[in-house]
Amino acid sequence: MNMISATFRAFRAVDEPKSCASFIEGHRKVLEIYGITMITSNKPLWTNHKNTYVVLVESKIDGRLFGGARLQIADEELMLPIEEAVGKVDTKIHDLVKQHSEKHLTAELCGLWNSREVAGYGIGSAHLTKAIIVLARKLNVKTLFALCAPATVRMGGRAGFVIERALGNDGFFNYPKLDLVATAMVIRDVNELSHATEDNQLFVKEFDKNPTQDRIERGPKGEIMIAYDLSLDKL
Repeated sequence: MNMISATFRAFRAVDEPKSCASFIEGHRKVLEIYGITMITSNKPLWTNHKNTYVVLVESKIDGRLFGGARLQIADEELMLPIEEAVGKVDTKIHDLVKQHSEKHLTAELCGLWNSREVAGYGIGSAHLTKAIIVLARKLNVKTLFALCAPATVRMGGRAGFVIERALGNDGFFNYPKLDLVATAMVIRDVNELSHATEDNQLFVKEFDKNPTQDRIERGPKGEIMIAYDLSLDKL
């Protein structure tokens, strides 16, 4: 069996409307598998937001979509998805985001997904999370929020996120449905990543030096060849 080969490509959302449309459609199909028809982070408002960046994962062989994630920087124009989601049950999220964004650039890792075809290779979890953190550092983001599903909380912890226990029920929420649980998490020191594991810290430091790399990555299901382009050179 040939190793799966994928590209991780970063761009600003407003620069590639067709790629954003593909991202939305792929994400929608994955959500429908779990009976979720509409959640805040799947609304297309971010496609016209100048402070939203996308990492798209595509097959290196034929270009079909494997997954993606977004980095949305907090500003006056568009509310962070975690504010829309959590704000319905705990309004403290708005003050928390405001406190951080008044001091420095604050953002959210959101809209993370992968197709069933590559499930188990770490695309929709570890590898995309690290790629978004690389972008956050490149864009001078200091605080990074995320709303994690149960399966990704441990992975988020390895990447440097900690549970934001001041929100909800000790950081936990029933979202996007009553029978599903989400966890509010945050990296308060994107520069230092003091809570990240050594291998996660090393990955990010290596991409600080060289944002375009080819690497063989390992997931629970096996190895995958990834060609990363996190340079944002077109900007």
